[in-house]
Amino acid sequence: MPAYKDSKQGTWYASFYFENWQGVKQKKLKRGFATKKDALAWEREFLLQQAADLTMTFEAFVEIYITDKKKRLRENTWSVKGHIIRTKILPYFK
Repeated sequence: MPAYKDSKQGTWYASFYFENWQGVKQKKLKRGFATKKDALAWEREFLLQQAADLTMTFEAFVEIYITDKKKRLRENTWSVKGHIIRTKILPYFK
């Protein structure tokens, strides 16, 4: 999947279509990457998150979990949970 160079800004952007969880095709555009490699990596991670595929890495799964849970929990609860994830769970599964 291609990444494009924005000649005015001098940065790269990723533009692609994906199918959401309801089966509707949507267009996604994200700008401001310093390199083409960064744009393609972000696109790949985004598509893995949307697909909910079992081939995603454990770190990618944890990032999805963190963004989902962090806004639902109180700050103190999240600090304890985040500490356990960082120091116990992630090092064990690496």
